[in-house]
Amino acid sequence: MAGKSEQIQQMLEPTVEALGFELWGVEYLSQGRHSVLRLYIESENGVNVDDCAAVSEQVSGILDVEDPITGEYTLEVSSPGMDRLLFKLQQYPAYVGEIIDLRLRSPFEGRRRFRGVLKGIEGEDVVVQVDDHEYLLPHSAIDKARVEPRI
Repeated sequence: MAGKSEQIQQMLEPTVEALGFELWGVEYLSQGRHSVLRLYIESENGVNVDDCAAVSEQVSGILDVEDPITGEYTLEVSSPGMDRLLFKLQQYPAYVGEIIDLRLRSPFEGRRRFRGVLKGIEGEDVVVQVDDHEYLLPHSAIDKARVEPRI
């Protein structure tokens, strides 16, 4: 998680937790005049549309007052879903053995995209097995990681 997303996560986390949810992650997609701020919330009991609306209403007020984003943007609140993004290193161990798709900020051994089985965590590195090779990828170098759903 980088810069603006991290700042927004820290700002909104107490409010989301007070509503009984975990702020799973924050995505800020700056696309000129059509930027999107996407919050992912999680709960032991799952997340429904009413939960997303309640969180959206509460965090909208905070965002209006704190104004961390210049210009117009769309606020979206969602559950992480089956093909969930992984934002924090602590989220990875629950998905050991699952197939994940990783994209790095810059190339590692000539490639930026890795799709394979999550083998675990070693220190600050994510261990992914792609075919017959294990890669230790620094979590700080990961731009986006997504768990592929089993269907």
